[in-house]
Amino acid sequence: MRNELLPIRPLRRDDLPVDTVELARFMVGKYLVHDLPEGRISGRIVETEAYPVGDSTSHAFIGRRPHNGSMFLARGHAYVRLTYGLSYMLNMSSETAEVGAGILLRAVEPLEGLPLIEARRPGVPLRDLARGPGRLTVAFGVDQAFDGRDLCTGCGLWIGVIETGNAAVGVTTRIGLSREMHRPLRFFEPGSAFVSGPRKLLLMPPSPPSGA
Repeated sequence: MRNELLPIRPLRRDDLPVDTVELARFMVGKYLVHDLPEGRISGRIVETEAYPVGDSTSHAFIGRRPHNGSMFLARGHAYVRLTYGLSYMLNMSSETAEVGAGILLRAVEPLEGLPLIEARRPGVPLRDLARGPGRLTVAFGVDQAFDGRDLCTGCGLWIGVIETGNAAVGVTTRIGLSREMHRPLRFFEPGSAFVSGPRKLLLMPPSPPSGA
């Protein structure tokens, strides 16, 4: 007998804040879903990072190019980039069409499809299956083929919400960059064991809940 799926409602584009920083905050506590022929993989997004307009560390800072075009799509499209030739990173466009900016999905708490995830990440503890952007893409089966995909369709790879109210969201500085690391543009679920990075950076007071 097939297990009942979580009641995740697809997020519409109109649900998403237009501002990059607000969208990064908003997406904490939402869900990443990948519907596969073998079954569904899903998880709660517990950490994001904003790369707003004008940010010198953003891939969109140099202007639109063939390799970063997905960052200039309307908010809610996937931007997938291979970093350092090693790991794919799943980002989401975050402004109106033709404005280059995005948010990075940094960590997810896996909830559905654990056997499918564990097959991709054998021998890895539950806490580390999707804790960090490179691990996340492996766990969810995301690669360059997903670049430019609309994440607001409710099918394939998509984002969603469970209507259970809004939790507090913590904010801290970014990590893994060579500059502009001081900016408080990384958002996370306070108390979650699935958030990446040094724990000492997660002690800043949480910001107020955002609207759903």
